[in-house]
Amino acid sequence: MYDVVVSIVLYNSDAETVKNAIVSVLKSPLKLKVYLVDNSLHDSLRVLADIDKENIEYIHIGKNIGFGSAHNLAIRKSRNETNYNLILNGDVYFDSTVLPDIFDYMQKHVHIGQLGVKTLYPDGSLQSSCKMLPTPFDLFARRFIPKPLHGLFKKRMMRYEMQHRSLDDIMNIPNLSGCFMFMRAGVLEEVGGFDENIFMYMEDVDLTRRIHSKYDTIYYPQVAIYHEFAKGSYKSPLLLKYHIKSAIYYFNKWGWFFDKERSKINKALS
Repeated sequence: MYDVVVSIVLYNSDAETVKNAIVSVLKSPLKLKVYLVDNSLHDSLRVLADIDKENIEYIHIGKNIGFGSAHNLAIRKSRNETNYNLILNGDVYFDSTVLPDIFDYMQKHVHIGQLGVKTLYPDGSLQSSCKMLPTPFDLFARRFIPKPLHGLFKKRMMRYEMQHRSLDDIMNIPNLSGCFMFMRAGVLEEVGGFDENIFMYMEDVDLTRRIHSKYDTIYYPQVAIYHEFAKGSYKSPLLLKYHIKSAIYYFNKWGWFFDKERSKINKALS
C-alpha cells in the first residue's frame, strides 16, 4: 500500500513545469505513487515517467476526455493501492514537509474527508484557495464586471473569498481549490469521484460540495504550496466557453437562485 497516490492530468503541458510538481511529490519521505494521465493527442510527455520509473505510471489517453474524467481514471486504478488520493495540478510545487504534515493531520482527524492548504503565487502573495459556495452573481461578477466597477461589489467579493475570516485559521470550508485536493480514498469512492458531465472548471466545486455534505472539508493553512495559476479562461475563448458551460451545468444541478443548502452553508460562514 502507498501512503498517498497522486494524480496529475496533462494536456499539452510544459514538461519542465510538470517535472517540478513531480519532484515536489517524490522528495517527500512518504511512500508515494504518481499517475500521469495524459489527454494530449501525442505522447511526448511520456518522458516524465523516466523521473522515477518505479513510482510513476504514465497513461496516455490520446484525446481530451476532460479534467475530472482523467482523474477518475487514476482514482479507479488506485482503489486498492492507498487510503489517500491527492489531485494535483501540474503547475504546483511545494517542499518536502507538506505531504507528511497533512498525512499525519488526516490520520489524527478521521472526520475529515478532504483537505486543502494555503496556496501562494510564486511571488509569495496569497491566492484565494477557499470560498463560499458560489451564486450565479459571484461567478459573473468575478469574471465579467469591469475592474473600475469592482469597488461596488468589493465587500461581497471579499466575503465570497472568505476574506472576512483569518486565512491563518483552520476552517471547515465547502469550496476548496482544485489545484491541490487531498482526499480519503474511501470518501472519494462513496461520493463517486468527479462528475464526468463537467468537462473542466467547476468540477472541484461540485466534488468538494458533495464531500462537505457528509464530512468536514478542511482548509489547513499550517503548510503552503505554490501555484502558478495561468487563469486560462481569461485568455482563451475556448476555455471561457468550457467555463460558462460547466457553470450552467453546475447551477442546473444544484440550483440557480433557490439553493437552500447553499444558503444554509454560506450563512454559517458569514
